[in-house]
Amino acid sequence: MYDICCIGHITLDKVVTKKSVVHMAGGTSFYFSNAIRNMDLRYLLVTSLAKKEMHFVSDLREEGIAVKVAGLSEHTVYFENNYALNQDHRTQRVLQKGEPFSLEQLQNINASIFHLGPLLADDIPVEIIKQLSEKGKVSLDVQGYLRKVENQKVYSIDWPDKKEALQYIDILKANETEMAVLTGSSDVKKAARILYDWGVSEIVITLGSRGSVIYDGYHFYNVPAFSPITTVVDATGCGDTYMAGYLYQRHKGKNFRQAGEFAAAMATLKIESSGPFTGTEEDVSAFLINAKERAVFGI
Repeated sequence: MYDICCIGHITLDKVVTKKSVVHMAGGTSFYFSNAIRNMDLRYLLVTSLAKKEMHFVSDLREEGIAVKVAGLSEHTVYFENNYALNQDHRTQRVLQKGEPFSLEQLQNINASIFHLGPLLADDIPVEIIKQLSEKGKVSLDVQGYLRKVENQKVYSIDWPDKKEALQYIDILKANETEMAVLTGSSDVKKAARILYDWGVSEIVITLGSRGSVIYDGYHFYNVPAFSPITTVVDATGCGDTYMAGYLYQRHKGKNFRQAGEFAAAMATLKIESSGPFTGTEEDVSAFLINAKERAVFGI
């Protein structure tokens, strides 16, 4: 029995910013796993990729991360992420797609929390969400269900199965663009209430450099974004890092605001460098204390 299990494809990523072009592993599963690997819990990653990229799995296992390869695909998912100077905004291309997950691949896996990180609309069928909800809480980063690929370009679409699927989701994470596509509303409070009415009990809306909002059906919790101590280098994986910190703290019994602030601090530490966050709980706590002191004194 695991505390948290993340399910999603490891990807090949090409990250293009105004300062650099970097090739690396990526995907929700990769960034989430690295961010949570030094936390005090029993964790499992379930992933899928091509045989020639199995070295990514070997690297994760060498770092102490438990990994189950659910299946080998002909291709590993390949994303090209292009960031403007303001890294709240990016454009994407998908150069390769992988095989979707199946019920059979996941039937013997048990966890208190399942975090789903679909990257494309057909990665994780709705019947898997329903099956997992019978075994534990289900957390979803909705981004993949809202992506349509045409001629390698990624377009935003609505999720046809959203009302059927969301009744089985306990915790939903979306950024403000995804929130608007999913609900039809660009108003954070209105959109969060819509998602709650559709069955989600805990909604996390990330707003980039403007922080995040958490809604539990009764109260809205506004969580600030913290300023990096050095400089913004690469925002890829920040949402995944945020959710790793958030779910870890919620699993430990922390309240919504405590979990959100810890998650925001973790994401800020990640944005200061290219690649995943690999720090510790102590690193995040120290940064959070420092950030609050700087805010008090206006530094």
